[in-house]
Amino acid sequence: MPIYEYHCPRCKVYEIIRGMGAAPAEDTCPTCGQPARRKISAPHVSRTGTAAFQLIDSTTRSASEPDVVSGALPSTGKGAAPVYSTNPLHRKLPRP
Repeated sequence: MPIYEYHCPRCKVYEIIRGMGAAPAEDTCPTCGQPARRKISAPHVSRTGTAAFQLIDSTTRSASEPDVVSGALPSTGKGAAPVYSTNPLHRKLPRP
């Protein structure tokens, strides 16, 4: 929901959160009760070129449009499983 700024002649500037297009041109000040006019202010626009935004966008898009993968899985180049221990007794243990 957007934040609208109002300028009261007595209390200065205050903000109100209202629905899009539901903010009147004049409102009563919550502090003093005098009429306040709505200010035109700059919107808060996110920087869409950041890596975080691109990650969020690709995650949202992949929920409904997953990437199609064709072909085999890439090979790591190793033929055998890696050796975790050189102790010969560990070879007798069950493997996951």
